[in-house]
Amino acid sequence: MTRFLVLFALLITQMSVPIARAETAGAPVSGDVSDARLRSVKASGEDANWLAHGRGYAERRYSPLDEIDNGNVAELGLAWSFDVGNRFVMQTTPLAIDGVLYFTAAWSVVHALDAKTGEELWRFDPQVPREESYRYCCGFSNRGVAAYQGSLFLGTLDGRLIAIDAASGDVLWSQKSVPADGSYSSQGAPRIAKGLVIIGAGGAEFTGTRGFVAAYHPDTGEKAWHFWTVPGNPAEGFENELMERAAKTWTGDWWELGGGGTVWDSVAYDPELDLLYIGVGNGSPHNRRIRSPEGGDNLFLCSIIALRPETGEYVWHHQQVPAETWDYTATQHMILAEIEWDGSQRKVLMQAPKAGFFYIYDRETGELLSAEKYGRQVTWASHYDMQTGRPVEVAGQDFAEEPATVFPSGLGAHNWQPMSYSPRTGLVYIPAMDMGAPMSDEPVFRASRRVFSTGNESDGAIHNAQLVQTMLPEVMNGYLLAWDPREQKSVWEVDQGAMGNGGTLVTAGDLVFQGMIDGGFTAFDARDGTERFRFETQNGIMGSPISYAVDGEQYVAVAAARGGGLSAVLGRQFDRTNTPTSGRLLTFRIGGHAKLPMPMEKQKVQKPPAMPDVDAEILARGSRLYSELCARCHGTGVVASGGIPDLRHMSPGTHSRFGNIVVGGAYVSIGMPDFQEELADPADLAALHAYVIEQAHEDEALRNGNPVWRAIKQAAYSTLAWILF
Repeated sequence: MTRFLVLFALLITQMSVPIARAETAGAPVSGDVSDARLRSVKASGEDANWLAHGRGYAERRYSPLDEIDNGNVAELGLAWSFDVGNRFVMQTTPLAIDGVLYFTAAWSVVHALDAKTGEELWRFDPQVPREESYRYCCGFSNRGVAAYQGSLFLGTLDGRLIAIDAASGDVLWSQKSVPADGSYSSQGAPRIAKGLVIIGAGGAEFTGTRGFVAAYHPDTGEKAWHFWTVPGNPAEGFENELMERAAKTWTGDWWELGGGGTVWDSVAYDPELDLLYIGVGNGSPHNRRIRSPEGGDNLFLCSIIALRPETGEYVWHHQQVPAETWDYTATQHMILAEIEWDGSQRKVLMQAPKAGFFYIYDRETGELLSAEKYGRQVTWASHYDMQTGRPVEVAGQDFAEEPATVFPSGLGAHNWQPMSYSPRTGLVYIPAMDMGAPMSDEPVFRASRRVFSTGNESDGAIHNAQLVQTMLPEVMNGYLLAWDPREQKSVWEVDQGAMGNGGTLVTAGDLVFQGMIDGGFTAFDARDGTERFRFETQNGIMGSPISYAVDGEQYVAVAAARGGGLSAVLGRQFDRTNTPTSGRLLTFRIGGHAKLPMPMEKQKVQKPPAMPDVDAEILARGSRLYSELCARCHGTGVVASGGIPDLRHMSPGTHSRFGNIVVGGAYVSIGMPDFQEELADPADLAALHAYVIEQAHEDEALRNGNPVWRAIKQAAYSTLAWILF
């Protein structure tokens, strides 16, 4: 009986929440997306819809709608907005299907709205266990759902694949989609290919994680196939000949650390060639000399792999960065297109991943056609040898003998925010970044599933960003890049200052839409980059816009809420601008005149408690512990992004409960981990608290006009932490 009650309670907690809609009982509900519809997104009948994550199988993020163009985009106004009820990160790309919008918010919550009015039809909360937030590297985000045959498919943060009835929000089935061991998480949107649901997982920032991608039957949730991206323990036998082949490119006991190679975001499908393309991520740990000490390429890290979607059979691959050691990935957005190449039309796959090179492949054969630098500064490799398809690494940039400053940093010249491609202009529009980072081979690796598995003392996502933010802000820049793949060159660029801006949408109206991390929603002329429209959203934007139509009228929609990942790491960019605003879906149309609610006033900053009597070594220890345990959510240097509380501004009462919160589990129900294992030594807890208090005092000094002193001290703590720990 007890077991039955537990199961019944679990079922109730995972039910959707229908919204009363008496006055709009005839509003459309949909989600009945077929393979034929996904194939025919070019057809005029589908112009009004956005059926898949990248709009269609080809992932071009191009809308054929042209009512909004350069001539009238200045008349664009807010049609309506919808608040999700919290300030956590939103990285979603909505779907627009027959008059209904489907999108995800933090903690993998799904919302369905009337696309014309913004009225909520239903919501579904999968009840991700907040107490397990320590498992997730990059915030509580979710990038969207897939739609097929009247169902929506959701990958949850805690690694479940759930089928939801698109009309009602009811759960149809739920399947655990990640291995039981390892710190896996699902934040990317699933894809549909040949009638199967395709999903991978993230987690290579931690140890014990072995990458994979899998396919499921949409009606039952039964697994169709499973494809590992890196080899496992040889003593247990290899799953197939491909894994046996891959194992020959690894050395040491890599399987004990997991290896990495997670498929955490980009997937594309070509129904004509019947090929599924997956992007494989970084190694775990990042430092190749730890995970594979005697060398080797470490297949299939940082690779594009083509598979047969029906069986998962391997067809071809290209490894972009053999034995990657900089946290580079091939998981960034892929676009399938047909372009003129050497006098003939070629079916190509295009990608601009972290490493700073723009890759063009013949997507049928896997031939590498081009690999040219699109990043403003790329120092780790000089070029690609087109005979071998391998990069020519620059001596010293692998930081084996001495520290090196490497461009791009582990954050990449382009991260997960999707790019777009216009067949009208022939250009690819990339939310690009320019930032380098110091890297060193000093061993600071800790084999823990709750601590980032950097494997070098200046991880690209944490310690590097902390040092660069405080000492070298001039080397950080975000910009919108229009890249000509045929000519393999930049056509125009728009400097944007802050990094981590949202993905792009390009339309037949020759407009590129993009949200800014600083809160602006903008439209640019697709041909020359002239800014034509800007709307202040009261919040940062990391998600990707879409365009759709209802009753013949064109709309543009985007999610606004920053936090997690780049936003948390680079919080100092908007330290003085963040507002406690709810996450929202914003929808625009020509002549829209809706107004956003007045933003809440910022809470008065609390005066920090007295500084503990500690020396620089203790503060350096606290800095290191904060970077390992706290920065992924609360921001580097104790500078939050706005979606998570800023620890510099804690109340006296919160300071008094600091130990109970951090190691006592007082806040696990709302997502604050219990770090009792990592902070078992009371001296470590005291050092961490002292460092947070120190940063609160430095923030007070900064607000009172002493920014240089803060920067000097922060850099000193970071440097001392590297030396000592």
